[in-house]
Order: sequence, then C-alpha cells, then structure tokens
Amino acid sequence: MKDFSIKKLYYSISEVSKITNLEQYVLRYWESEFDELKPAKNRAGNRIYTNKDIQLILFIKKLLRDERYTIEGAKQVLKTYTPGQEHDFAGEDEESDTAQTALVFEPEGKLREDLLKIRQFLEDLRERVRG
Repeated sequence: MKDFSIKKLYYSISEVSKITNLEQYVLRYWESEFDELKPAKNRAGNRIYTNKDIQLILFIKKLLRDERYTIEGAKQVLKTYTPGQEHDFAGEDEESDTAQTALVFEPEGKLREDLLKIRQFLEDLRERVRG
C-alpha cells in the first residue's frame, strides 16, 4: 500500500478515496453538488486533486458526517470557507475542533446565541427531572 504521509502535488481519485475514506462515487457526486470542489483534469481527462482539494473534501465530510449538516446547509457554510484557513485534519484534537466550530459559527452570532440558550434550557430541564 502507498504511503500517503508524503505530500504530492497531485492525487488521483483513487488515492483521494483512500486518504479521505470516501467512495469514489461520493467524491464525484460532491463535485456535482459543491461549486467550490472542482478538481483539475489531466490530458487523459482524469481528475487530479491538490492538497487544497483534499482539505476541502475533508471539511465537507466533517460538515456532512460529523456536524450533520444537510447538503444545502453545507453549501451555506462553504460560502464563508477560505482555503488555507482550515488546518490539517489529520492531527486534529478536541480543542482545535472547538476553535474550528467557533470559526464556522462566528458570522452567525444570533444562531450561536440561540443555541446556547436552548442548551441552557435543556440542562435546567434535566436538573429538574433528576431532582
């Protein structure tokens, strides 16, 4: 098996599939759904992905699979996405994950405030039920 810890300039769709743990058909589908994801093609017409493309794919995967966004919701978040702003997901810890989420929700201050109120309400409700 290839060693993917060595960074290359370009990756094939099969390499990206292994790196991201996503099926190739998912990558092709996301390419049709997300305007930001447009890998270049070589002379043979094969997709060639850069490191920025892979970071974007991992960010989309995080939004859809971990954060449970819909595709439309992820599209809205990606409008504020800046390539290079996101860090490498490979060595991510919980603290940087929180910072990442804060960056995503920064423009949505009202939404964050509402979610914090709901959280507090649910915690209070849980305490009443226990006590």
